Amino acid sequence: MFNFDDTSRKSKEAMDTMLKSYSDTAKGVQAIATEAAEYSKKSFQDAVNHFETLSGARSFETVFELQTGFIKSSYENFIAEATKMGEMYADLAKGAYKPYEPPVSAPSAKSPKAPQVTPAAA
Repeated sequence: MFNFDDTSRKSKEAMDTMLKSYSDTAKGVQAIATEAAEYSKKSFQDAVNHFETLSGARSFETVFELQTGFIKSSYENFIAEATKMGEMYADLAKGAYKPYEPPVSAPSAKSPKAPQVTPAAA
C-alpha cells in the first residue's frame, strides 16, 4: 500500500541532501575563486617587484640572473598553486558526491555479483 508518511519522509531526505550538497559545492567554489584571486594578486605583485628590480640592473649578466631567478620562482610558485588548486577541485568533487554515495552504493551492494568470465585460450 502507498504510505504518504514514508513518501513525505523520503522526499524531505532527498531535499535535505540536495540542499546540503548545493551548499557544500557553493562553499568549495567560493574557496577556489578566493584562492585564484589571491594567487593572481600575489603573482602580479611579484612581477611588479621583479620589473622594478630589473630596471635598476646595470649589466646584461645581472639582468640575465634576475630574469632566470624570477622565471624559476614563478614556475615553482605556479606548480605549487596548480597542485593546491587540483586538490581543492578533487575535494570539491568528493564533497559533492558524498551525500549521494550511500543511496548509490546501496542497490549495488544488494545485487548479486556477476560471474567472472575468463577469455578462452586461443
